[in-house]
Amino acid sequence: MELGLTTFAEINEPGLSPGERLRQVVEEAKLADRLGLDVYGIGEHHRADMAASAPEIVLAAIAGATKSIKLSSAVTVVSSADPVRVYQNFVTLDLVSGGRAELMAGRGSFTESFPLFGYSLGDYDELFTEKLELLLRLRDEDQVTWSGRFRAPLDQVTVHPRQEGRPLPIWIAVGGTPQSVVRAGTLGLPLALAIIGGQPASFVPLADLYRRALEYGGHDPATPLAVHAHGYVSEDEDAARAEFLPAYRRTFATIGRERAWPPMSDAAVEALIGPEGALFFGPPETVADKIIKLQEQMGIDRFELHTSHVGHDLTMRSIELFATKVAENVRERSRTIAP
Repeated sequence: MELGLTTFAEINEPGLSPGERLRQVVEEAKLADRLGLDVYGIGEHHRADMAASAPEIVLAAIAGATKSIKLSSAVTVVSSADPVRVYQNFVTLDLVSGGRAELMAGRGSFTESFPLFGYSLGDYDELFTEKLELLLRLRDEDQVTWSGRFRAPLDQVTVHPRQEGRPLPIWIAVGGTPQSVVRAGTLGLPLALAIIGGQPASFVPLADLYRRALEYGGHDPATPLAVHAHGYVSEDEDAARAEFLPAYRRTFATIGRERAWPPMSDAAVEALIGPEGALFFGPPETVADKIIKLQEQMGIDRFELHTSHVGHDLTMRSIELFATKVAENVRERSRTIAP
C-alpha cells in the first residue's frame, strides 16, 4: 500500500504570509520524500486562509527539490478550469519531474472558483462531466475534434507538450456521492475517497460499488483505490490533544460558519478520534491500526493523511512520525492482507 500526505497550504500561524507558507509546504514535501513516503498532494483553493490556488506551480517547485515522491493535485477543480491548460500544466510537471506527476480531478468542496472564473453553480455537475470528458480525450488522443457548452470547440487540435513514456495518471476524487463513484469506475479511472467525518466503515459500500462499476465498464479490477483523511501523529496523546484538536476545531468552525453547520461538540470530536472514527489521530500504533483496518475493510491501495491544520514545526514532527513509525508498521502488516 502506498502512503502519502496532502495539504491545502493552510495559513495557520498568526502573521504568516502566503509566500512563507508555500515555502514551508516545499520543506514538508522534501521531508516526506527524504523519509520515503510515496506521494504528496496539494489541493486547489481560492481563499485567504489557504495559499495553494495553483497547485501545479507549487508541485513544480517541489519537483526540483525532491527525487522520487509522486506529485499530485488534491484536487484540481476541473469544473472551473480549462481542460486544455490543465492538461498542459500537468504534462509539463510530469516532464520536468521525470514522470512523477498525477492529476486528481474533482468537482470541488468549496465553490469560490466558480464565480471567480465566470461559471454558474447551477451548472455544477454538467461542467465537471463535460470538462472531464475533454481532459480524458486530450490525454488519450493525439488529435482532438470536440465541441461542448462551456468552451470554444476544437478542430483536429494536438495539444502540446505531449506526455512521454506513459499516459498522464488521472484520478477522480469524490466525497461520497455514489454517482461520482460509479462514474470513476465505468471510466476505469483510479478513485480517491475523501473520508472527512463519520465512520470509515460507512464508506465500504462505496468501495464495493466502485469495483462493480469497474467490472461493468470492462476495466482492470486492480485499478487503484485511495482514501484521503485528516489526522495527526504524536508520541504523546495528551500533547496531541493540546496541539492538534483546538486547531482542527477552529478549521471546521470557520467552514461551519460559512455553511451554517453547528459547532463541533466535544462528543463529536471524541467519536472522530475513537477506534471507529474518521480522524487518524494519536500515537503511531493507533494511527497504523486504523489504516490497516481500513485496508482490511476496503482493500485500499493508497492512504493519504492530511495533517496541516497545525503550525509548520508540529506538522514536520507529525510527518516524521507518519513516514517512519506509522509507515513501517503499516507496510509490514499490509503484506499479510489478501488483495
